[in-house]
Amino acid sequence: MVDLTPLQNVLLADLVGELPPAVRLQRLVVSLREAFACSAVVLLRLDGDSLRPQAAVGLAHEVLGRSFALARHPRLAQILAQREPLQFAADSELPDPYDGLLDDSPDEPLPVHDCMGMSLYLDGTLWGAVTFDALSPGHFDRHARQRLQRYALLIEAGLRVSRLEGEVRSLRLARRESVENGDERESMILGSSPVLRELLDELGVVADSDLPVLLQGETGVGKELFARWLHAHSPRARKPLVYVNCAALPETLAESELFGHTKGAFSGAGQDRPGRFEAANGGTLFLDEIGELPLSIQAKLLRTLQNGEIQRLGADQPRHVDVRVITATNRRLGEEVREGRFRADLYHRLSVYPVHIPPLRERGRDVLVLAGHFLELNRARLGLRCLRLSGDAERALLAYDWPGNVRELEHVISRAALKVLSQAQSRTALLSIEAPWLGLDAAPAALQKAQPVLAAPVVEAMQTALERCQRELIEAALARRQGKWAATARDLQMDPSNLRKLARRLNLI
Repeated sequence: MVDLTPLQNVLLADLVGELPPAVRLQRLVVSLREAFACSAVVLLRLDGDSLRPQAAVGLAHEVLGRSFALARHPRLAQILAQREPLQFAADSELPDPYDGLLDDSPDEPLPVHDCMGMSLYLDGTLWGAVTFDALSPGHFDRHARQRLQRYALLIEAGLRVSRLEGEVRSLRLARRESVENGDERESMILGSSPVLRELLDELGVVADSDLPVLLQGETGVGKELFARWLHAHSPRARKPLVYVNCAALPETLAESELFGHTKGAFSGAGQDRPGRFEAANGGTLFLDEIGELPLSIQAKLLRTLQNGEIQRLGADQPRHVDVRVITATNRRLGEEVREGRFRADLYHRLSVYPVHIPPLRERGRDVLVLAGHFLELNRARLGLRCLRLSGDAERALLAYDWPGNVRELEHVISRAALKVLSQAQSRTALLSIEAPWLGLDAAPAALQKAQPVLAAPVVEAMQTALERCQRELIEAALARRQGKWAATARDLQMDPSNLRKLARRLNLI
């Protein structure tokens, strides 16, 4: 009878257990670190020309949102170039990809230490790699490399089970060909919080159908990203996905944009032009901010959803289209229906399968993963060696309420990166973003502007006070609606044209 090591016992026990993929991979790297008594272990999946961490222990949590381009990281490229485990000498001059990313690492390059890695294959295809770091020189020897080689099959078996569980859970076994060919679009949505995993499981089931899906959620949660995820995991994935921002459609051109027009249908129509529905034929049409669609167009959209036919502006005969419609809104369409601003029949047709996208504040430590993604984007764009978060900055991100969600997080990280760079002595230094540079303690700008209205001096001229009040209210409403004048006019209960006239008089536009 063959004696198994503690690591082999753990890996085999996990193989027969039912675990979420993210949990399974995290347990794998934790077990590997214990078995090799090292500082950090990272499991990285190949994604085009980059490696993306799937699980890590011993590194900052935000590393899960980063990607490591092989062209900039020769150690990782060398690991992928061979099948055998590869060890780097403690005095290797090759840059370490994890400089500044180890837990509680100082603001200086990693001390002399040992590194080891091995490429991983699934079904004969390169999947990625696993890397090991130990801060003690000489920690990894020939015996350690031999042990890692023996564990390779168990590690790859864990990866295979994790992949199969994801396929079975999402009922997508029949169309994984494009994903296995390297276009893993699921990686576009970063995070592993329970609420996100539950949402993706739900979307994985509904993706197989042609039901209309209504994505609901606050501004900035990434509704367009989830719409693209739905399309990429549907049977229509190889067909077009056409995006339409309903808030940007002028009412006079909305019908032509959606359904097309014939030559001479109106002044300036010099030739036949297909609309967005025809462009999406066979695929998916994503109508973002559907609550902004003019009432006059809503009836025509309802007819198309009911019978699958469109009629170009100026044409006599309808055309058949095969389109799956996904819509998104940050407005409460039920209330819009009661107020008469949205058709009830269209609302019921669009909301056959409503999906709530959770706000960032409900996704726990996903905020650090997303922050890591934006840190890496800014690091590459600014040409920095390393850009990371301090411990206080991480705690600040986790404590903040994120009213602007992922979009706000992206802007916060970008601004903080520029502040750090402006005070850095060198782009090759290990730069850390401190909590004060995030600017999360300040009150929202709209509130700061709105509050002084109550403190207007008594001696101020009535007309001056009135204009100041109007200006501040409009600015605050515009900030809430992200510069959308039509939505701002509704909030202020004004006619859009009158609002613009007032804004011009107040020198706001």
